Amino acid sequence: MIAKFIKRILRRDPMVKHTQANKTGAPKRIPKKAHHIDPHLLSKNAVKVTQTLQQAGFEAFIVGGAVRDLALGISPKDFDVATNATPDQVQRLFRKARLIGRRFQIVHVTFFGKGHPEIIEVSTFRALLDNAGDHVAESGRILRDNVWGSQGEDAARRDFTINAMYYDPSSETVLDYHGGMADMQKRTLRMIGDPAKRYREDPVRMLRAVRFAAKTGFQLDSATREPIANLGKLLNDVPSARLFDEILKLLMSGYSWAAIQGLKEAGLHHGLLPLLDHILDEGEDSKGANNFVKLALANTDQRIQAGKSVSAGFLFATLLWPDLLKNWKANTAKGMANIPSLHDAMDVTIATQSNGMTIQRRFESDMREIWSMQPRFERRVGRYPYRLIESPRFRAGYDFMLLRCATGELNPAIGQWWTDFIAADPAGQDDLMTSVKSEPGNNPSPTKRRRRRKPKSSLPTESASS
Repeated sequence: MIAKFIKRILRRDPMVKHTQANKTGAPKRIPKKAHHIDPHLLSKNAVKVTQTLQQAGFEAFIVGGAVRDLALGISPKDFDVATNATPDQVQRLFRKARLIGRRFQIVHVTFFGKGHPEIIEVSTFRALLDNAGDHVAESGRILRDNVWGSQGEDAARRDFTINAMYYDPSSETVLDYHGGMADMQKRTLRMIGDPAKRYREDPVRMLRAVRFAAKTGFQLDSATREPIANLGKLLNDVPSARLFDEILKLLMSGYSWAAIQGLKEAGLHHGLLPLLDHILDEGEDSKGANNFVKLALANTDQRIQAGKSVSAGFLFATLLWPDLLKNWKANTAKGMANIPSLHDAMDVTIATQSNGMTIQRRFESDMREIWSMQPRFERRVGRYPYRLIESPRFRAGYDFMLLRCATGELNPAIGQWWTDFIAADPAGQDDLMTSVKSEPGNNPSPTKRRRRRKPKSSLPTESASS
């Protein structure tokens, strides 16, 4: 008995509080013949994590969106594991493991193999925070979340019923505390608990509701949907970096246009991206912006659904282009020179966007380079084409220019000229440049003729959005 007591003490983390036993009731146990999860869709590394934890005497389950996708017959992109082991205990069991986060402490277990490394995110069962004192702000938003609890409490803490199921690979059983499997069959997205309270705890859940509805095609049930319109202002208190991450997930869900329509229906689009106010406007003045963004998002969705990569910098460059174009035209109308007016428009557009959701600097740099390239595509003689094609971001700028041609903003002949130039040999490139010398704006200053050389096989075959 004393040995059991000592073992129980050693298994606890002395630096954190553990709660009482599960007070939320037993889960429904769903066997394989009912959930139909295909084991071949599982990550071997995720299974290894659960096995290692279980062999050490802990509970461990694949949890959340991975279980949802598995039950839908979809191969999950990411796998999360939930356990009753504390983060320190998890870290001691794996060689490549590190603690992440302060507000919500988790462990990233990294596996290296062929291709990209795989990270399995391991979290400890969280407790209910109804009486957690300084862990919750007056508004209801959770400030700190490192109070460990039971699996039942952890399930009650999760956002939607379809994300609160736990799968044990060893027994091939799903534990369902809140009717998530039944909601999946009804194609319903339902918040666990009081939706208004849950949104106050974490306002980002409103964006997640829209994203999940767009991705799954499920309908938000009325109780989950109704509070959103009145609580949208709570997003103003979310840290900018976290808001950016969530919007990026929404735009890269593979169903971005449906998600943006969902933002409008929920009343959440104002202030997140200034562009959203314009592209969701049905007025005639917004028609060009709508067409450009719709085409860009359709291309992004196709790439993501095909399993291809997408550049966030390219995506945001397309989303903010209509605002930048408007500012650019306004500057030139005032008599400002073309290139200085473009750079001023970039500054104004990005500054305006920063009043809502701040775009990370590394993406901002890509956006500026793509935008800066656009006037250069119209200079197609002399050394200009060769200099441009050797730019590291040429492919991104080229794809962006083709979008402009596809919507009629730029003469499609320019896009075709560049497509032909890329594929041509040196003699063919000379002929192409000769063909445009008579066009206005394409008379280069006399320069010393340089030896013609074939550009580096510089143009990757992959799309610019990679």
